[in-house]
This record gives sequence, structure tokens and C-alpha cells, in this order.
Amino acid sequence: MPYKARIAAILGPTNTGKTHYAIDRMLGHRTGMIGLPLRLLAREVYDKIVAARGPSVVALVTGEERIVPPRATYWVCTVEAMPEGMGCDFVAVDEIQLCADPERGHVFTDRLLRMRGTSETLFMGSDTMRGPIAALVPGVEFVRRERMSQLVYTGSKKISRLRPRTAIVGFSVDNVYAIAELLRRQKGGAAVVMGALSPRTRNAQVDLYQNGEVDFLVATDAIGMGLNLDIDHVAFSSLTKFDGRRMRPLAPNELAQIAGRAGRGMSHGTFGVTGEASPLSDEVAEAICSHSFTPIKKLNWRNAALSFGTPETLIRSLEAQPTDERLVKAREADDLIALKSLASRPEVMARASSPQSVKLLWDVCRIPDFRGISHGEHAGLLEVIFGHLHERGSVPDDFMARQIHRIDRTDGDIDTLSKRLAYIRTWTYVAQRKGWVGDEEHWRGSTRSVEDRLSDALHERLTQRFVDRRTSVLLRRLKQKEALLAEVNDKGEVTVEGEFVGRLEGFRFRQDKDATGQEAKTLKTASLQALAPHFHLRADRFYNAPDTEIDFTEQGGLMWGSDAVGKLEKGDDALKPRVVAFVDEAAGPDVMQKVQRRLQHFIDRKIAALFEPLLTIQRDEALSGAAKGFGFRMIEAMGVQPRGPVADEVKALDQDARGALRKHGIRFGQFTIFLPLLLKPAPTRLRLVLWSLAQGLDTFPEAPPPGLVTVPATPGLPVEHYAVMGYRAAGERAIRIDMLERLADMLRGMDSRGGFEASADMLSITGLTLEQFADLMQGLGYRAEKAEREKVKAVDQTVPTDEGVAHEAEVPPITEGAENADTPVFDAGQPDAIEPGAITEAPEGVNAEAETVEEKIEEIPDQGEAPIAEEPADPAEPDPIDAVSSEDTPVGTAPDADIAGPETEVFYTFTWAGTRGGQQRGRRGGAPGRGAPQGGKPGAARGPKGAKGGKRPPKGKGASGPKSFESRPQKKDRIDPDNPFAAALMGLKDKS
Repeated sequence: MPYKARIAAILGPTNTGKTHYAIDRMLGHRTGMIGLPLRLLAREVYDKIVAARGPSVVALVTGEERIVPPRATYWVCTVEAMPEGMGCDFVAVDEIQLCADPERGHVFTDRLLRMRGTSETLFMGSDTMRGPIAALVPGVEFVRRERMSQLVYTGSKKISRLRPRTAIVGFSVDNVYAIAELLRRQKGGAAVVMGALSPRTRNAQVDLYQNGEVDFLVATDAIGMGLNLDIDHVAFSSLTKFDGRRMRPLAPNELAQIAGRAGRGMSHGTFGVTGEASPLSDEVAEAICSHSFTPIKKLNWRNAALSFGTPETLIRSLEAQPTDERLVKAREADDLIALKSLASRPEVMARASSPQSVKLLWDVCRIPDFRGISHGEHAGLLEVIFGHLHERGSVPDDFMARQIHRIDRTDGDIDTLSKRLAYIRTWTYVAQRKGWVGDEEHWRGSTRSVEDRLSDALHERLTQRFVDRRTSVLLRRLKQKEALLAEVNDKGEVTVEGEFVGRLEGFRFRQDKDATGQEAKTLKTASLQALAPHFHLRADRFYNAPDTEIDFTEQGGLMWGSDAVGKLEKGDDALKPRVVAFVDEAAGPDVMQKVQRRLQHFIDRKIAALFEPLLTIQRDEALSGAAKGFGFRMIEAMGVQPRGPVADEVKALDQDARGALRKHGIRFGQFTIFLPLLLKPAPTRLRLVLWSLAQGLDTFPEAPPPGLVTVPATPGLPVEHYAVMGYRAAGERAIRIDMLERLADMLRGMDSRGGFEASADMLSITGLTLEQFADLMQGLGYRAEKAEREKVKAVDQTVPTDEGVAHEAEVPPITEGAENADTPVFDAGQPDAIEPGAITEAPEGVNAEAETVEEKIEEIPDQGEAPIAEEPADPAEPDPIDAVSSEDTPVGTAPDADIAGPETEVFYTFTWAGTRGGQQRGRRGGAPGRGAPQGGKPGAARGPKGAKGGKRPPKGKGASGPKSFESRPQKKDRIDPDNPFAAALMGLKDKS
């Protein structure tokens, strides 16, 4: 009868001697292999077997370490590094419950299903694995082992009250270092044990604890995997951990695995929580003490029968689905992620053209990402290694030397040395793979010596103070009763316990830039907690601060003095933006709400004050019909509306509606309809911010400097941006819209068809040189013709009369009153506008006695719907924006500044161009002046033949030549009924 190999599952809680039992069973066989979950534990078991049988027969194989003597009969390995096909008499796998681990579980499941000893196979682990093992391993024998000592839950205790021989468990490097620093200050020091440490560093740290040099051990969950230490109490400083994908709470069986490190042999142990960890529930504590946990039902699995034909077939085989319902497909591991990344690169695909090369590619992809960098960076390194191995058969010596030389430095702090240790592990792994380097013995020794030097340096740093004096604020992270003293001076500089830690800017803490690494991470948390009282005091002071201390920026930021305290965001209404406060989370919700309320009050009051005319329109219940609708149109436009888009609406307003709107300050200009009060610098600045928010812009246009009549036009800036600024682009400059309306009033009296020159007043109000003014006029639709002439000597402007009384020379009146409003000025930006000056006679059907220029113009048939000059500025109404001062006028802007020579001068003649930039000209052609040029054709002033309203005047009886037509003279007695000053004059006239 053939001998049947024994397969046994040794199950039970911690401290039952399972691993010790397996070592004894292995040494009873001629050959054996044991797989362990951690490199640290493998080293510990290796040292025990070496002590019992000598180094000549014991091999150690891990990802980064390979000690294989020629006569090796006992193999101690990490589970991932267990070689297959060895045919050992004995095989054991420890901590078999890790089959359920989402990251490494598929490896343990593979060993459970496929790894067997020829004589005996043992699986050691938790009782929770009984069901899956029974279902998946035929003929398995179960051996239950009981804990040799009791485990008792003692609740929560502060770190300062923990007794000696305690291991405090954290689940991040930050947490471990913070606790170690606190223990250094309060208890004289602590040893540090983490899975990322090299065995040499870890052993040196454990010796500090085991020898009694320190009474406390700070560790990660690495101590839960079989490390045997003299621990009386285990205290959890946290009950959550990051599992490589997310933060999650630890399951009761995971807590039990770690808590079970307390009480070795026959000594009883205790466990509890400390620091920020909340107390365990009664159910969880009882489950840990009685070792009763939910059985594992599903094991992670990945296909082991791989196909190496092509990278694609390899990937498909790795992604195969399990056929047993007790197995679940493992999540995508790092090696598969790396394979997919490399398979997408053309050069790698060109190399991986045979099964051997695909197998090599897969071996390279299995290099762990010890550095913990991004998948892309890790894949880039693997591509380089694969290229060397495929092309040369091994990694070049000079390449290896450069990589190791960069790492071989022992300067730096704990974080720096830990990173270098992680980096050297990659090259240690490469050197341990058979055939990957030329001189294997040399490179294995070289990487091992570098790791040893770094390990010794790290151990040295760990035994010193972990960080400088400032990191004493870590006490705050552990919620000790002792309150740290934080002070903030008038410059915002923050000191904790007398040490400078950073600055307080508004309600956000900016830590000292000199802090780096671990120090920087913990420093901010501790400082914010120490600053909690200061946040509340500062919030009270801010809430009671006057509005004069708060302001908004042109990009929507909110400032308190020089500190940014919030920003504006788009709200449901353009005039009702939302406020987002800049407050550190540690300040608490009360501070956040108080700051946000104060900022909302500020911006609401600012809008109410600066946009009061608009809000008055909104509240005016007397407005109705078209006037009400147009009023809301002005509110939407924030007080500045180009006339073109609303020409129809303006035309539909009767005089009563216009009068009602004028009472609110709305001015119906030739180019723009606007509220003059809203052109002041402060409303303009706020309008730009609110409009930009409403438009969803990322970068807001900035307001021009206050007081400038014209500014350089920005190429590519949308037209609507100028309107919101209160300007209109014309040529290479943009002119302020109120000054443009003044200029339009002046141009209304000019002979735009016959030609006219710029007056001193025109240059004065624009503050431009003659050349700049010519460019501006061309931007408005005029043609500028440059010429030279002899200088005319200035003469006395008064001439004697027959009566001997001096009279001033006649000068055409230039005012902003209604008396000069009979002739429209053409808006070159609107396609269907009536050209200024095109009306030289009242066309048929037009009421020649119309009371206002709006009535006369709107009665002209077929004139299009472009903005027509309806209402020049009321001369009796003071302009809220001062005219340009002498300081704003550029040097050399006198009208005669452009001199061609001592006896000549340059001048420009301006005539109406009709169109500009391809825009459609008005339906009525002709020049925009008050009169037609002398000798002009009879129809010249009326437009081209055939155009609507362009009839030729009938020839007079007996006419002997072309008849000249002139525009109707202005009526000096025309009174604007909406002008209160003109109405008063009418009353005086009636009395007389």
C-alpha cells in the first residue's frame, strides 16, 4: 500500500506555538521548506534554525535576500518567494488566513491549493479558515491548538499612564513617529518596529527593547505576524488603516492577531486603546478575548496556469475567472498593472515576441514597487530593466553601479534614509534573481552592504530624537490634557511653546517652510489644534470689524487687510453672489459660519451702496409696461447697455416711459444707454467682478485706471468687456462712454460730408494727440485725410462794428443740450443705423414740428433700427464724472503738436466713411454733416438713387443749374419737455 502524505491544518489563536510546532516538524524531516508572511519573520525563523543546525544547511530566500549554501536542506522563505518544484519532504505555510487578504491573498491561496511536501504539509493560521480548507483541500487533517495564556481587554488609557513593556500600535509612519517622540519626552524613549525596516534595523531596535534600554515599543501591525517579543500589553492608537486602496476599519480578527502578541508563553496579556482610538465595543472585545470570529467564506484567487505566447495571452490568462464558488478573482495586483502598462509600449511589444521573452517580461513585472511611487514611474523603471535583460542578457555593471552609488549615502533624516532603504531593495531584488546580473556574488554583496550601512544609519537616527524641539506639539495629536501654549503676534507669526511654527494668514495657518518630511506633516496638525482659541478670538474681531477693513479684489477675492479671507462665487442672481470663506477645518464650524456671514454682509452692503440706482429701479412699483421691462434690462446689464442690441426696445419707449427712466438717472446716449453714476471707479470695479462671475470667467478683466478718458485697446478683447468697463473700443484706443457721448454732441454740429477739422475742445475732452484722435475717429466710422498747410498767424477774434462795439467772431455752438440734437451721429458699430447728417430735409410724411429729436428721427420711414442720437446730455445735469484733468493728458497733445516744419502744419479733415471693417452702411447714404458740400448733386444728401426715401427733389421751374440743398437750420426755441431747466425757461418765455 503506497504511503499517503499527511496534510494538516494547525489552527488556533495567537500564542499557541503553531510556528514553533512547524519548525520542529520540519527539522524532523530530511528536507523541508517553510513559507512566512514577512521578511522580518523569515529572518527570525532562519536565525533560529541556523542556531539549531548550522548555517551550512539552511537557506534564506526572500525578495531582497538570498542565502543559499551548496548543501542547503532547509529553506526559509517568504510566501511569495517559495521556489516551486523543490520536492521537499516537508512544506509549511504560516498565517494561511491571509488567503482572504485583498492584496496578497491570491499568493497564499495558490500555496494552499498547489504547494505540497512529499511527506507532510502543514498550514498554520486562524480557526476562521477551517471551512475553506476543508472544501478545497481533500483529506486534510485539522489540529486545534489553544492559547497558552489569557488575553484581557483593559479599555482606554492615556499614553502617559501606560505601564512598561507595552507595545503601542499605529498604522502609519506618521503615527508611529509621533508616538515615539511623545514617549521620548515622557518615558525616556521607545524602540520602533515597522515592516518597511530592514531586518538589520529592526533587530537593532528590538534589542533596545528586549535589553531593557527602553520600556516601550512603537510598531505597526508587522508585530502581528509571528514576531515573538516580551510584551505585556498592546495598545491600539488607531483602529483604522490604509490597505493600499482606501482607509478602512480593522476587523475583529485582525485586531486579535495584533493583540495576541501580548502575553507570551504562560504569561497573561492585556490589550486596550490609547490616543485617538475610540474604545472597543463590548462585542468586539469579547470576540477577541474568546477568539470567536466570523468564518472566512471566500478566498482571493488568481490563475496560476499562465500562457506566455504573447503579452496579450498572458494578460488574458492572468484575468481568468475562478471555477469554484469559494474563490473570487483577486483585484488587479501591482504586477498585472505593470504588465498592462508595458504591453502598451511599442518598444516592449517589439521585444516580447517569443514565449521566452514574454516570460522574462512577466518576471520583470513581478519586481515589487518598494519605492511606493506611481504606477507610471514604476513601469518606466521596469521597461529599462527589461530592455537591458532582453538585449544583453543581464543588467550592465555600469548601470547597476550608477544606481547603487546614488543610494549609497548615510546622510539625511529618518525619512530620507527610509526612502533610500526602499530604493536599494529594488536593486537587491534584481541582484538576487539568478542570471540577471553578471557577477551575482559581487552585486549581492554590494547591495547587501549598502543596505546594512543605511540600516545602521537609520537605527542611529531612530535612537536619537526623532525630530527637533518644535515637534513637541505632537502631544496635541494624542489629545493630552496638557494644553500647548500658542501665541500670535501682530505680524501673524505663530509660536507654540515659544518655538516659531508658521504664520496665521486670515483664518488659515501657513506652516514654516523650513519644516520638511514627517516634521512638516505633524507640525501643521499640532499647530492648528493649538491655535483653536486664537481662531475664535480672531473670528469675533473680524465679525465686528468695519466694512472699511474689508475689500474685494478685481479677481473676486475677499481681503481683510492684507489677508485673503474668502472669495466670491456665482449666485442665483448676478447681483447676489455667494461667498466662500477661507477657514482651516481645524478652526471649527462656528468660526467658518461667522466668517462667512460677515463676508456676505459686506458684499451685500457694498452692492446696495454702489448699485443703489439699479436697486431703486428694481423697487420702483410706479414703473410699468415697456419702461419696467427696459428698467430690468438695464439691471441685467448692470447699468451699462450698448444701444445696438436694444434699439427696438428703445424705439418702443414713448416719452412718458423715457421720462420715468430718466428720473432714475438713465441717460439715452448715441452709442450707449447708461447710468452715469455707475461709471465711477468703484461701481465699475464691482461691476466687472459681478459680471465676470455671472459669465463664469476664469480670469476677470480689470478696470482701467480711474480718471483716464481713453486707454489702449487690447487686441482680441471681446467688445462686451469694454462695455462692462464703461468704455468703447475705437481704433487703437478705447474711449470712456460718457466722453464719447460728449464728443458725439460736438460732432453733431459738424459738416461730416464736406469735411471738418478737430477742434481744440474735441482734443481736450479726449486728451489725445491729433494723430491719436484721427485713429479714434476712424474707429468710429470716419475717414481721416492728412494734409499740410501754411501756418495761419493768430489774429484777434473780435472785429469792430459800425457802432464801434466789438463782437466775438461767430462760432458754432457746441453744447450738450437738446438744441443741438436735431442731427444724429452715426454709430459705426451698428449695421442698419442712419448715417449722421444724412437727413438734410424732412422727408415726406415726417412731422416737421416734432417736439424732440427722437420724434423727428423715429418718424423717418424705413430708417432701420440702429441706435439714433435721442438725447444728448442735459446741460443742466452735472456730469458725475469729472472731465479729464491736465494730469491725464499726455505730454504733447496740443492741437498743433504735429508740426511738419517751421512754416507748415499738419491737419486732418474728417468725413463720414459710411462703413468700417466690412460693416454694412446705413440705408441712407451721404455725409454726416449738417450741410452738403457746395456744388453737390441734388440727391447727394438724400442717398443713392433707388434707395428707400431717396427720391430726387423735383427740379424747380426754370432752374438753370444744380440746386444746392442745406439742412434745416436749428430751431433755437426748441424746448425739450423732459429737461427741467428748459421747462423753466419756457415758463419765463410764456410770462414775457
